[in-house]
Amino acid sequence: MNSREQITQFFTRHGVPHSPNEIFQVQLVEGDHPPRPSSLMRRDYYKIALLLEGEAIITYADRSIQAKSGTLIFSNPLIPYAWQRVTEKQRYYYCLFTEAFLHNRLKREIPAAASFFKVQGDHILFPDTTARERIIHIFDLMLQEAAGDYAHKHDVWRSHLQLLIHEAHKIMPPDSEYTKTTSAARITELFLELLARQFPLSDARQQVRLKAASEFAAQLSLHVNYLNKSVKAVTGHTTTELIAQHMAKEARAMLQNTRWDVAQIGYCLGFGHASNFNAFFRRMTGETPHHFREKSTR
Repeated sequence: MNSREQITQFFTRHGVPHSPNEIFQVQLVEGDHPPRPSSLMRRDYYKIALLLEGEAIITYADRSIQAKSGTLIFSNPLIPYAWQRVTEKQRYYYCLFTEAFLHNRLKREIPAAASFFKVQGDHILFPDTTARERIIHIFDLMLQEAAGDYAHKHDVWRSHLQLLIHEAHKIMPPDSEYTKTTSAARITELFLELLARQFPLSDARQQVRLKAASEFAAQLSLHVNYLNKSVKAVTGHTTTELIAQHMAKEARAMLQNTRWDVAQIGYCLGFGHASNFNAFFRRMTGETPHHFREKSTR
């Protein structure tokens, strides 16, 4: 699995002119490129894209989603994904920005942003024609600002970003609506972020540091019982269940996207013996790692 991509690496890979300290970029991309396989990768930046023409498959560790004209796609540093072209011709807007651009203040001032900037939440949306036109207008305003020389354009872009997030929030499913953040919710989100940030592993010699609820609690300076109670109240699952689910998801991703053998993947996930990893994977998925890999490569 590929390691984390920095924003400057994205610019270099796509031939986009940029300054060394670039923290925001907006583009309208038009062009023909042959479809090619794409591997899962975690980015060190946020990205919002509106697909205007063409089709793509957005792949996460545990699912793939077909994106067609009009699809609005959010990505953040916590979630590895792959964007694979289905059609040669694609046309889309995107804006990229770093944590430095986002500011914690912006997250606090837009409760609606919570779903898009976290591990859990809605990351692919399908706006109707009216909403899509409003979103296109916001991207056009961003591009106009990029063409100017206003000294405080980053502040203007933050305002545009606020509008874009609110437009996205309007089209979220009703059961995804923002609810007041509680102490348990904050603790749960910190736990989930800590769990997600351990991946991807770029080398078969690497190993996850935190594997048990007690280890996560110690990292968060919490009593393990308080962590368990908070996580259970918010998600309905125990901390141990969520750790196991995430480990199984990452195991599937490594089996699909690396050539590491099963024993190496088991080691990366903290299993001392391949037999223990095999038993864990079978318990979580109903099949052996070898069978899952063979099925995935057919």
